[in-house]
Amino acid sequence: MDSHRKISAALAVGAAAAIAIPIIAQQPPTTGPIARYDMRASTVSGMAAMGGGRPNPMAMMMGGRGDNVQHELYLRLGSSQAASGPPQAQHFMPPGAQLGNSVQLVTPREEPAPDEFRGQRPKGRMLIYWGCGEHAPAGQPVIIDFSKLAAGQVPPGLWSSTIIRDWGPTLQNSRSFGRWPADDGKFVKRESALPGPHRIAGNYTPEISFTLARDFMRPLSVRTAAQPSGAMLVSWAGVPDATGYLAFLFGGKRAPRGNEMGDMVMWTSSASRQFGGGLTDWLTPGQVAGLVRDRTVLAPSATSCTVPAEVRRDAADFRMGTLTAYGPMEDFAYPPRPANPKATWNIQWTARIRHRSTTSWMDIPGMENMGNMDMGAMDRDSEERGPQQQQQQQPCRPKRGLGGLLGGALGGGSGC
Repeated sequence: MDSHRKISAALAVGAAAAIAIPIIAQQPPTTGPIARYDMRASTVSGMAAMGGGRPNPMAMMMGGRGDNVQHELYLRLGSSQAASGPPQAQHFMPPGAQLGNSVQLVTPREEPAPDEFRGQRPKGRMLIYWGCGEHAPAGQPVIIDFSKLAAGQVPPGLWSSTIIRDWGPTLQNSRSFGRWPADDGKFVKRESALPGPHRIAGNYTPEISFTLARDFMRPLSVRTAAQPSGAMLVSWAGVPDATGYLAFLFGGKRAPRGNEMGDMVMWTSSASRQFGGGLTDWLTPGQVAGLVRDRTVLAPSATSCTVPAEVRRDAADFRMGTLTAYGPMEDFAYPPRPANPKATWNIQWTARIRHRSTTSWMDIPGMENMGNMDMGAMDRDSEERGPQQQQQQQPCRPKRGLGGLLGGALGGGSGC
């Protein structure tokens, strides 16, 4: 009987291998692409949108209510071709973008990678919590004592290493490269719209042309409510086209003596203790679907999450929270894939646009229930300026240091 089973198993394996060989052989060969284009669009509300004008700061502290809304747009072009002369490229926009006829994609001299702890040595401890619930489960918090780390050393396990930051084309992975925002005085506005024809042309790329159907995502609106247990309920209205949500909170309390901060506290809604890294960037729907399955990201149907009481207790003096809604993606390639499965696909260019919406709020001790009050509309002057405009005053560089990295995690313009 055993010999018959072994023979049957061997035949089954052989049959599977025989089936797999023609399937693999049928995969069409591809070349290219010569050029890759990446667009990242973000809707920003709450404190992160206080880039200009005179918004109502009290309303911003009480939650991202969607009254103060800004848009961000990041463009990156990479090519395997050398430029014929000084590199030049521009993106021609539809009228609704309100960016004029085009924006220039500027080639930077350098593009340093983020370095979380360069040039500073944090003091005190970091208390790390994760997961939604009234109380933190056993085994939390994980405590990192900065005094026991070498200067500039990144605490092991602090930031996610499983979710890689994907900026698409970079100066390092492209023979020729250009990006925007640039020092051209242009910035997207609250009224800017993306749908319509887009064209990218330059002296180091084949011409790229596509039509976008999706606009910026809707702003998030968050409410917070203190619970009898000391926990904080964070709730929000669902955003259409959201593929998943991630909440984050950073806070702390003062040291017993002096004005310096003592313990710092980080919390995330992730059930698998995932912080930072690629989670602070724009993720594709396919990436988010996998993260929802392993409970790193909340499902698109989620509308609330409870911050444990221990988090608010240990971050007694200040707490800043953010909520990110990951969104859809449109992608294009030229020429289209050949109908003949055996034909070589010579890709000239690819393009994609990823979306997200973020908001931020302050949880002020002693004022926990004011988040449900109508604090009034924001001053509409703020609509004419946004956080992205501030970045146009100097070359766009990734923020350095712990403060910069936390700023990125808090939903601002992370990664130009």
